Amino acid sequence: MAQTVYSGTPAERGVSEIHTRLEGPLRVAVSGKIKAGKSTLLNALVGDELAPTDASECTRFVWWFHDGLTYRAVVHPRHGDPVAVPFSRDAGAIQVDLGRFEPSDVERLEIEWPSKALRTMTLIDTPGIASATPGLAEAARDFLAPEDERPAPADAVLYLMRHVHSADVRFLEAFHDDEYAHASPLNTIAVLSRADELGVARPDAMESAERVADRYRQDHKLRRLCQAVVPVAGLLAQAAVTLREQEYRLVCQLVELPAAELDELLLSVGRFSLRPSSVASSQRAALLRRFGLYGVRLACALVRDGSATTASQLSAALLRASRLEELRDLLASQFAARRDLLKGRAALLALDAVVQRHPVRGSEAVDAAVERIQSGAHELAEVRLLNALRTGAVVLREPDAAEAERLLGGDGAEPHRRLGLPPGADGRSMSAAVSEALARWQRRAENPLAPAASVNAARVVVRTCEGLVSELGAVRTERSR
Repeated sequence: MAQTVYSGTPAERGVSEIHTRLEGPLRVAVSGKIKAGKSTLLNALVGDELAPTDASECTRFVWWFHDGLTYRAVVHPRHGDPVAVPFSRDAGAIQVDLGRFEPSDVERLEIEWPSKALRTMTLIDTPGIASATPGLAEAARDFLAPEDERPAPADAVLYLMRHVHSADVRFLEAFHDDEYAHASPLNTIAVLSRADELGVARPDAMESAERVADRYRQDHKLRRLCQAVVPVAGLLAQAAVTLREQEYRLVCQLVELPAAELDELLLSVGRFSLRPSSVASSQRAALLRRFGLYGVRLACALVRDGSATTASQLSAALLRASRLEELRDLLASQFAARRDLLKGRAALLALDAVVQRHPVRGSEAVDAAVERIQSGAHELAEVRLLNALRTGAVVLREPDAAEAERLLGGDGAEPHRRLGLPPGADGRSMSAAVSEALARWQRRAENPLAPAASVNAARVVVRTCEGLVSELGAVRTERSR
């Protein structure tokens, strides 16, 4: 309907882009302060070294990475039509020749790359929000929270931080305050992206990082701004998924050194890089750049005790230690499982913005259809209530609030997660759990003494429970055939 109404108008292109966005994969932006490890984590998620990473500020404009049939780089300038540009890839990361374009002229750079990881999720690398380079911080903020009522291009956000700094909280608050950013706790995940550094690269560094993340998860201020907080050793994850055979052999050479000499090398970055040894310092420095001190220590320990006798075994063990798989599981349960909901919500908000900015003949019908869908779709009602509970707009007493969040999909959209049951729970257990939950929330919805907000919230949860009853019944019927 909207495409027909806006055909031939200045808003036609915008409506077409909304349709394209709705049909495409979920768009996930990777954001955070400068040197938070955004490009490194993106490479780890893709499983390939595509985004450039080094000690300087690499991301000078927004990079889009999406699946395609070929390998291509396209510049979208701030003024003018998109232009395909040459690129090379000699030492891992993609090097793009911008030609006549200055970085400040580029709105975004799209990298089309055949990749299984990118088929379900377009990843977007953004400049650091606290960059000292003029214009870069503003570009990142404008991308995630446009000031001119444009809908934000991303459906969901991974926000990276080394620890929770006041600047991170301020940015997330501003991001969520912008109605057109589509931000909510549901579509934002906070990542402690250099988690091994929290524990100063000690053997228990990731355990320490997990304890820090758990404290942040309990922080009410952060909880109302993001869905979850997860620790990931981003550099180790990138090294694990791109491990080279020669790097494994180099670790083996280190392990063959006398134990006292190796232990001495592993005491600090300076000693490992510069102390005389039969293993060349240039090779050790290269290994340190790829793995970090925590990764080098762990790799040596795994090879030394026989846990990793091949490069593939070392890669798998380092990947587990990095906690990248836990982030991927969270992306699958919180973002991918809600792909249609997140994209549909973003499309409705974007279409509503077009209607408000560009009223034309027939746009009233589009506006009415958008309002009807927004008010009638129970999935959107769940999102609104979950956000209201997280932000404190609706207050329920404990433990009602925790159960409501879980049933609404706060811990994941799958039935067993909503019901607080372990994976693989049988149909009988889930049916019993949902029946009990439905009865409890029906009583709360019918309580004449309860505040109106609590009653309305209970009614939404009742509808969710009824949907689960129907879903589980359909599964039992299908299995009995």
